[in-house]
This record gives sequence, C-alpha cells and structure tokens, in this order.
Amino acid sequence: MSLHGSGTRPQDDTSSTPATPEPNGVDQLPADLQDERLIASSGVSGAVSAFTARLRSGDLGSVPVVIGLIIIWAVFQIANGSFLSSRNLVNLTLQTTSVGVIALGIVLVLLLGEIDLSVGSVSGLSGAVLGVTFVNKGWPLVLSLVVGIALGLVIGLFYGALYTRFGVPSFVITLAGLLGFLGLQLLVLGKEGSLNLPYDSALVGFATRSFLSPAIAYALVAVVVAAYVLTRLRTRGARAAAGLSTAPTSMIVIKAAAMAVVLLVAVLILNGDRGVSSMFLLFLALVVATDLAVRRTRWGRSVVAVGGNVEAARRAGINVRMIYLSVFAACSTFAAVGGILAAARLVAVNQSSGGGDTNLNAIAAAVIGGTSLFGGRGSAYSALLGALVIMSISNGLALLSLDSSVRYMVTAGVLLIAVTIDSLSRRSRQAHGRA
Repeated sequence: MSLHGSGTRPQDDTSSTPATPEPNGVDQLPADLQDERLIASSGVSGAVSAFTARLRSGDLGSVPVVIGLIIIWAVFQIANGSFLSSRNLVNLTLQTTSVGVIALGIVLVLLLGEIDLSVGSVSGLSGAVLGVTFVNKGWPLVLSLVVGIALGLVIGLFYGALYTRFGVPSFVITLAGLLGFLGLQLLVLGKEGSLNLPYDSALVGFATRSFLSPAIAYALVAVVVAAYVLTRLRTRGARAAAGLSTAPTSMIVIKAAAMAVVLLVAVLILNGDRGVSSMFLLFLALVVATDLAVRRTRWGRSVVAVGGNVEAARRAGINVRMIYLSVFAACSTFAAVGGILAAARLVAVNQSSGGGDTNLNAIAAAVIGGTSLFGGRGSAYSALLGALVIMSISNGLALLSLDSSVRYMVTAGVLLIAVTIDSLSRRSRQAHGRA
C-alpha cells in the first residue's frame, strides 16, 4: 500500500481512444506549453505573466518555503542579532548536511507516493558499523566507509524486494525496519554503547575542519554560473533546431545574474568565518546530481511517471518493479551516507545515533521543502530548502536558549502548514488542469 491509498491506481483504458486533433488556439494548449510560448513571444514580461498564472492556479513550486525561510531568519535575527552572523551560518550549514542528505532519499521515495520510516535507524546503524570496524577492528577507513554505505544499499534492495514481490506496504516494511535496525545498531555497538572516532582521521577532518579557501570558493561560483549559462544556451539551441519555442537570451542572462548574486553573497558571508564547508559542498553536489538524475534521465522521468500513475507508467512500458527497487535502494543509501556524515561531525557514534528526531526531521524536511505527499511532484532542492528550514528553527531556538519542547511544537506547526498548502495547491492545480 502506498500513500495514495493503494499500490496501483487503475485508469480507464485509452488504448482504443482516437487521437485528439491538435488544438488550433493557444488557449487550448497544455498549460506548460502555453507558458513556453508566452515566454518565447514576450520575453521577461511573458515570464512574469506565466509565473503569475502558475501561482494563481496553485502551482506554487518553492515559493512558500522560500518565503517561510526568509520569515524564520528575519524573526530569529530580530530576537538574536547573532543568528545571521558568519559564524552561526557556517554552523548552520554543518548542522544541515546530514539531515539534508537523508532527506534526499525521502524525496525520491515520496516521488513514488511511498514512505520510508526507517531512515533514522539505517543512518545510525551505518554510523555504528563504520565506528566498530574502523576503531575496534582496525579496518582501513575506506573499507569501513564502503561497508557502511553498502549496508544501506542492501537494506534498500531488501525493502524493494518485499514491496514488489509480496506487496507488503512500504509503511509496514520500513516501520519494521525502524525497530529491527535500531536493535541491530545496539547489538553492533555492544555493551559500551559508544565509540569516539579518531579526531585526526581523514573522515573527521573532512566533516569538521575542511573548508574551501576564499579564492577557490569564488572560482567555484564562477564555474557554476558559467556551466548554467552554457547548459541553457545548448538547450536553447537544441530546441530551436527542433523547431520548438525557445526562451530569449535575456531570460538566461537575468537568471544567471540572479544566481551569481545569491551565490556570491552566500560565499561572502560564510567567508567571514571559516568559509564554505567541504561537507556542505558535498551535500550541494548530491542535490544537483539527484536533480539532474530526476529531470534529465530516463530513470528520473520514470520515477515521476510511476509516482503520478502506476498503471499508466506500466502501460507505457516502464519497468515499474525496477523503479521501486532502485528508489528504495537510493533512499537507504542516502540514509547511510547521512548517518556516516553525522557521526563524523559529532566525532562519535552511540546508541542514540540516528535516533531522537533524525527520522522525523528528514521526512519533515522533504515535505516542508515542497515534495508532495501524493507522489509525482517534487525536487531534489526540496531536501535543501526543507533541511534549512528545519535546522534554522532548531538553531535559532537553541540561540534563544528555549527548551526542545518549543522546537518540536514549532516544527510540527510548520510541517502542518506545509502539508495543508500542498493539499490546497494540488486541489487548485487539478481545477486549472495543471495537476
């Protein structure tokens, strides 16, 4: 069973339905095609009109979470002037990384309309395996890392097999995994229950002391912006060669300039303290890679298709079973990587690693970031934005010396608002033909 209510969503058989004649008027075109032609014909003003039309129809994208993040930062900065200081923002990037990496896997599972409740336990178990093999057994660090990450992969494949072979609901599978792998983590750690990682090890150094120099950070911004421009221009050329509508060059320039400003300001602020963390940069690289995989590869389009309508995806020739297997495997692998990064940042693993609110924070980050609980809609950037929201709340309340009970209630309120917005916007998109 999935979050949709069933593992499959049967649809009317349209195989014998005659093809619909191509619409003559622009208003009869699909909404996305209308937007493309409006932008191509009117440039910046067309883009603004298309964006406004999407908002009115309920296609909100990342707008609510960005506005929410700005409000959260403004409130905490007013309450404590050091919240937006360079030192605290560097700390915030370090705190965000492990939760964000785990949330990336949750985004993929939610795109299918499924859920994984065991990511916290899997992350803690992988961290424990790393600690025991590296510290107690004396294994090489690389081998311990490979085993810890491979463990997450195997767990995900096990989940996928149970789901696809026997039809066990993902909720039940991963709830059992939450309990079972928590017990296995305690067994692995043994009676001591806690292990300190060597502070001088490469892994701990990477997570706690590795930062980009200012020159490299600014050069990286230039490379990212240049890569964006070249990619957009190449896409524009390919569309023009195929006779499709294309965005004007001015739009590419404006977006690239906005990206450059945001990245330069972020780097400038972070360089006021220790700089851009290598661990946070790894997280950003994983976000970009996952986004490209979802949007630009056949596998990613198949994931979105299966999440939107299983039966239609099956009739289109998609190997639905393989999609489920790969997504569950990716989710648990991300959980393992997140657990290892968390252990490296804290320089220790113990019985509470991956416990507490790790599970809920990762799931909440994906949902708050804009990934739909109903499947078929979401982005890898949801993990980044959602994790920033979750950890900003935690970080800000800690600066104000407020009890953790307040953090739980505030996070619950933000999560409830995010899910309500998702539900209402989905209803609006259906009414406007954008679902």
